[in-house]
Amino acid sequence: MILLILIYKRAFKCLQLLFMLLLISAYSEAQIKIAKLKYSGGGDWYANKTALPNLINFCNKELNMNMNIEDDAVEVSSPALFSYPYVYMTGHGNVIFSESEALNLRKYLLGGGFLHIDDNYGLDKFIRIELKKVFPELELIELPFNHPVYHQKFNFDKGLPKIHEHDGKPAQGFGLIYDGRLVVFYSYECDLGNGWEDARIHNDPDVKRQSALRMGANLISYSLTNQ
Repeated sequence: MILLILIYKRAFKCLQLLFMLLLISAYSEAQIKIAKLKYSGGGDWYANKTALPNLINFCNKELNMNMNIEDDAVEVSSPALFSYPYVYMTGHGNVIFSESEALNLRKYLLGGGFLHIDDNYGLDKFIRIELKKVFPELELIELPFNHPVYHQKFNFDKGLPKIHEHDGKPAQGFGLIYDGRLVVFYSYECDLGNGWEDARIHNDPDVKRQSALRMGANLISYSLTNQ
């Protein structure tokens, strides 16, 4: 009996590996799209307009991907949400999820989706409340620096890079983990998306922009291979 269990576990791991390899192959062949989350509440969900296009170009070059160069905007309640393996959420202010929106977002994440929330300085106190509507049973936890999200193509042994300074706090990467899978990554006190934007917008040094783009590429890679 024990032998059969061990054989089953080994076979299941082999199937998981095969699925991951097929998934990577499929994404390299097909053109996929990523999207920015459009939410209610008055916050500027549309911030960092040049961020995703620049990240897409970087991933196509550095990860040898075939992503569509145009990003989409998708509403929290939309069935189209399920079309995107990676969804980016940012802003400086208020955000509100209705009951139906929270349910749709939960279904998306449990179905294999990945949400990256990027606090653009001011989102934190609102998004923590709204995430409780989506996963009342989960708590945001700070991810250890050895988490796979920091070690895809690019290694970040000290976690998130610090792009912009606000309150003298360190950049932190939080996550919601459901059944062992990271479904939400929350970059806090980092301004990661600002580092993806056109250089003229924030006048960040190239080393910071490259660091931000590499971390963003890790998030894209993780969202595609850890379904």
